[in-house]
Amino acid sequence: MAIENYMPDFAVEAVYDLTVPSLQAQGIKAVLVDLDNTLIAWNNPDGTPEMKQWLHDLRDAGIRIIVVSNNTKKRVQRAVEKFGIDYVYWALKPFTFGIDRAMKEFHYEKNEVVMVGDQLMTDIRAAHRAGIRSILVKPLVQHDSIKTQINRARERRVMRKITEKYGPITYKKEFNYGRNSLYWLWSNHSDDRQGWSWFHPPVST
Repeated sequence: MAIENYMPDFAVEAVYDLTVPSLQAQGIKAVLVDLDNTLIAWNNPDGTPEMKQWLHDLRDAGIRIIVVSNNTKKRVQRAVEKFGIDYVYWALKPFTFGIDRAMKEFHYEKNEVVMVGDQLMTDIRAAHRAGIRSILVKPLVQHDSIKTQINRARERRVMRKITEKYGPITYKKEFNYGRNSLYWLWSNHSDDRQGWSWFHPPVST
């Protein structure tokens, strides 16, 4: 198992830290977001005021939110319908079925979307397979549903391997890369830049 297949491009504390300016700076037109413990706590279907404000801000800016969930249609629809969010159910992450369906149905290119989730084994792996950028967030609550607990056990082993090879993943409070559109990427190709690091891509003219 290549651990690089489970490594996110970015890591932030919560999905709500993805502000409109930071997403626009990366050319993101749609945020594909996991449901349980990413957008809403799995045991709190009503969401929070912070989540509702985040949805409002992105919509006002013309950035679409699409829930990409492994849950059933009934579960996803019940959770997001009241918020007016587009969704894909039975996404089958870590496979790309749900991501591919979202991009095809809503007409987005790979460089226009980002996958956000709290699980390396499903959300981040699916993003790698689909060839899109990924953002890892901390789970909204620390206890998971029974089916997620199995993935968490595997995830802990992968996280240990990532830490041993590249150093720990640091969750940032702000997703703000400024005018140079900073990317937070891992690299071990030079002695003076080990593990997770920052770099400035060229500024377009």
